[in-house]
Amino acid sequence: MRYCILCVCSFLIVSSFKTQVNFTNSSLPIVVIDSDNLPIPDEPKITAHMGIIYNGPGQINQLSDSFNLYNGHIGIETRGSSSNMFPQQSYGLETRYPDSSNLNVSLFGWPPDNDFILHAPYTDKSLMRNALTYKLGNELGRWAPRTQFCEVILNGTYIGVYVLMESIKQNPGRVNIDKLNVDDTLGNELTGGYIVKIDKTTGGGEIAWTSPYLSQAPGDGQIEFQLHDPPLNELHPVQKAYIQDYITDWEIALKISSFTNPFSGYKAYIDVLSFIDYFLITELSKNVDGYRISTFLHKQRTSEGGKLIAGPLWDYNFAWGNVNYCEGDLTTGWGINFNDICGGQWQNPFWWKRLLQDPLYANDVKCRWTTLRQTILSDSALVSYIDSNAAALQTPAVRHYQKWPILGTYVWPNNFIGQNYQDEINYLKTWIQSRTAWMDANMFGTCTASTSEPQYNEITIAPNPTQNEILVSGLTGVGELLILDLSGKIVQQVPFQTEQVRIPLQQLQNGVYFIAEPGLGIYKKVLKN
Repeated sequence: MRYCILCVCSFLIVSSFKTQVNFTNSSLPIVVIDSDNLPIPDEPKITAHMGIIYNGPGQINQLSDSFNLYNGHIGIETRGSSSNMFPQQSYGLETRYPDSSNLNVSLFGWPPDNDFILHAPYTDKSLMRNALTYKLGNELGRWAPRTQFCEVILNGTYIGVYVLMESIKQNPGRVNIDKLNVDDTLGNELTGGYIVKIDKTTGGGEIAWTSPYLSQAPGDGQIEFQLHDPPLNELHPVQKAYIQDYITDWEIALKISSFTNPFSGYKAYIDVLSFIDYFLITELSKNVDGYRISTFLHKQRTSEGGKLIAGPLWDYNFAWGNVNYCEGDLTTGWGINFNDICGGQWQNPFWWKRLLQDPLYANDVKCRWTTLRQTILSDSALVSYIDSNAAALQTPAVRHYQKWPILGTYVWPNNFIGQNYQDEINYLKTWIQSRTAWMDANMFGTCTASTSEPQYNEITIAPNPTQNEILVSGLTGVGELLILDLSGKIVQQVPFQTEQVRIPLQQLQNGVYFIAEPGLGIYKKVLKN
């Protein structure tokens, strides 16, 4: 394989659809990839060479400069689902040693890692919808992929503007959860970290389990979970059972009548603010794929908080008014109502609407939105970021659209067709300002100076797991406890008149049961073994 790719050229003339692109330098980093003219497959990755020319912020990068940010081996494959049908391909990259083992590198000052993506913004004619989304995610205090616009040459051919970005994985510099080793099957180590997702399987995903509940009515599709990191084939069966049970217990807690109870309801399982932030960005962008595709959740270890966290944000190029189906073009309406508007195989889970049925959650959504509208989600902040990117992309965009002459033409699923690059930028800004105005006027909840949580007593159960009996403490008044099996069938009824009651379980088979109090809901899960 030849590694002296274009290093001594003073300029490069490469063919496009029907035009020539004169490319000698760029204000963006230049990424040069050589696969020795071998076709790049969907999978597995093939070995290639990558060099990156980057002379620093504000500097011009010459094609004749030496590779000074990276100069070495990579593994490369094409990636994406619907994006695979476009002429400009996206690529998954893995930086490697010559023996093909992983090589962690720091690109653009990012935390060292070896997995990166070259995202092709072909159908996003602003070139920046993903970059905008991830920038907002990071400013919310959530990790989202860091991004860098660049121009790319593949096997001597200019292939346009790309977004080089981080991939989603467990790493202190990325999704900061503890690494889960295959032998972590007990105690605190078993409880994290996990990254799961709801997504198509066309990218090679594998369904790990299916929720016992259907998607949000009127949708009746299944909610199917994939394990992203670690993947399913690297998990111990005990680990797979743990994360499946945890998420199923959360779904059960959402379904019960007392789902707002902080001890037995949904709040016992999730980081509430992360779900609010995910909801607000997904709704602000009116992402038609939001909630139902490319949706990630991750879970920390108990020692780190232990709850389920929404995100990271991922794949928003079909958002921000860039689609002409399922009302994704409209600046009005809520994305959580997707199932009322469109059918299909992938539908919104029931979680998002159910959460908003808790008045306190809805109030928190309103307060968070009101606060963010004064800062990072203000119209001025959003427009300023778009304008700054557009200025940096102005000349590279000319070359990009010489290579891909699609301005003024329809590319699926564009809602708007601008005649030039500035038209696309103006549309994006106008669409966002109309969307924020509608959300200001229609946001859920009420933001008041203070809201108070309903008061609940938290009961305790010991021992748990148990063999013969349990002692339930923290009860108030006179009432009755119910023991239910996994199917929801009542298998035992126990009256109580004091704050403690001892319940024999010898007659029950080994397994998982739930303790409930009529009118208050499921308190705890009990394991009999």
